[in-house]
Amino acid sequence: MTIPARPEKAAMLLARRIMRDVSRDRLRPGDQLPPEKVMLEKYAIGRGTLREALRLLEFQGIIALRPGPGGGPVLLDPDPTHLASTVLLLMQLKQAPFRTIVEVRGALEPVTSSLAAQRISEESLVELASAVEDMREALRDQHAFLEANKRFHDIIAWSSGNALFGYMVNSLLGILDGSIVGMDYPNHRRAAILHAHEEILEAIQSRNSDLAYDRMRDHIDAYQKFAERKFPDLLDQVISWDKSI
Repeated sequence: MTIPARPEKAAMLLARRIMRDVSRDRLRPGDQLPPEKVMLEKYAIGRGTLREALRLLEFQGIIALRPGPGGGPVLLDPDPTHLASTVLLLMQLKQAPFRTIVEVRGALEPVTSSLAAQRISEESLVELASAVEDMREALRDQHAFLEANKRFHDIIAWSSGNALFGYMVNSLLGILDGSIVGMDYPNHRRAAILHAHEEILEAIQSRNSDLAYDRMRDHIDAYQKFAERKFPDLLDQVISWDKSI
């Protein structure tokens, strides 16, 4: 027996109408949406439905509701942590292990690296080189090293020129290195990661998309082999939604 789909709530339908109008009006992060009184008249709905729709958008990180005179809904630049939270929840419900993230990483990041070699700006190239230098200086400080490592991969993802790649990789950065499930990186492994990043940087700086793809693929292959050898049990561990990212 097929269970009929439940009709969408009025608040969700309204939230989608609001976002269609945001796109139509070409609003940008920082722009203010119409005040409540205007929205009530424009959409011909009740105050309760409007406020629920705005709370839905606020929960997704699309708007902020500023209190007081002159306040109201303000459009934001969405934070990828909202996507990360949803991904972790879905993975937990499906009992998907950390190995799932490793496989996705192997599929995504060589492509983003290749695209970045073609599209990265000079400003982002400077930032990428800076991230590598920060890793070099933090070689004996695992926390600082991994933070610079995340920044390196984030810059490459957004430099692909593809916003979806940017959001997908950025949303996973908090769990890609495996520290969330207890993976640890000894000094010699950090040195190997740094060397791989230096090679990826050189490929991107030279605008060689094929070489950037290969070097990122080799880097992730080495990461996967290290994880399989040293942390096989952690690869099969399900990441809980309440894990910090």
